[in-house]
Amino acid sequence: MRKLKSLLLVAFLALGMTGVANAQKVGHVNLERVIANMPETRTLQAEIEKISKTYSDDIAGMEKKLEAKYKKYSAEQGSQTQEVNAQRAKEVQDENARINQAKQTAVQDIQQKQQTKLIPILEKADKAIKEIAKSKGLLYVLDSSIGKGVLVADGVNIYNDLKAKLGLLPDQKPKSATTQK
Repeated sequence: MRKLKSLLLVAFLALGMTGVANAQKVGHVNLERVIANMPETRTLQAEIEKISKTYSDDIAGMEKKLEAKYKKYSAEQGSQTQEVNAQRAKEVQDENARINQAKQTAVQDIQQKQQTKLIPILEKADKAIKEIAKSKGLLYVLDSSIGKGVLVADGVNIYNDLKAKLGLLPDQKPKSATTQK
C-alpha cells in the first residue's frame, strides 16, 4: 500500500511538472505591430496613398467642372426657356450621379487592391511566426495586439525574432494634425 501511495505521488508530481513545462511553451507577439512594420506593408500603404490621391484629384476636377457649369447655368437661367432649364437641370443631376459613382468605384477599387495585396503579406507573417515558434519549441503563439483578448503576456515575446526574419522597419510615429498639412 505504501508503494502504491509513493507511485501515485510520483505520477502526480510528474503530471504537474509536465503542465508547468507546457505552460512555458507559450509565446506572444503584437501581430498588428508586425504587419505594420513589414516593408511590404509600408510599400502597400504608399501605393494606396498614391492611388487615393489620383482618384481624389480626378474627382475634385470633376466636381470643379460641375460647379462651374452649375454657376453658369444658374446665371443664365432667367434668359433661357423652361425646356432648356429643365434639360440643364437634368444634365447637372446626371453629372452629379457620375461623380458619386466615381467615388464609389474609387473606394471599391482601393479596398480591392488593398485586400488583394495584403493577403501575401499576412501569409508571409504567418509562415514566419510558425517557423519561429517551431524553432523555439513554442506550442502556442498568442496575438497580444490591443483588443485581442490577451490580458497578460508573460511568455516568450517573438517580436525581435520576427523583426530579424522579416526585416521589420521601426515603428511609425503617429501623424499629428500639424504634420498632415
